[in-house]
Amino acid sequence: MTRAVLSLGSNLGDRFAHLRSAVTGLGAAVVAVSPVYETAPWGVTDQPDFLNAVVVVDDAGVDAWGWLYRARELEEAAGRERTVRWGPRTLDVDVVTVDGVRSEDPELVLPHPGTPDRASVLVPWFDVQPEAVLPGHGPVRELLRSVSRAGVAVRSDLDLRGAAGR
Repeated sequence: MTRAVLSLGSNLGDRFAHLRSAVTGLGAAVVAVSPVYETAPWGVTDQPDFLNAVVVVDDAGVDAWGWLYRARELEEAAGRERTVRWGPRTLDVDVVTVDGVRSEDPELVLPHPGTPDRASVLVPWFDVQPEAVLPGHGPVRELLRSVSRAGVAVRSDLDLRGAAGR
């Protein structure tokens, strides 16, 4: 059994449709989907706001690398172009954690190195797994105390849970 936490983000085109396509593309592996949040950009700040969500997935046939490959396939299907680091994108799918896996491989660092500092990941993750622990960093509940939630707002008008077929 391989359970993973994936973060989704989009700030180009039909942002919600891009997130929905990712959840739909993950299919039966989806265990939980967070509410959708609108967040200020991180890194390169001169760009449109993002829609973000977190998805918990589980599939016995997919390892950590498999989740990375699936993330890239979803991004490619959404027309993702990698031109500027932390720049605008149609879809960003990050592998945040995979249960029991730590990786220092430059292509797949686990847990995802930006997670402890990003409310855009921690807030929706806490929504779906309030007991979650980020390996090497501690409980998400505690990490949330040290990050600014400025520019992070729930979008109650947008719901991805139906895209998961649940």
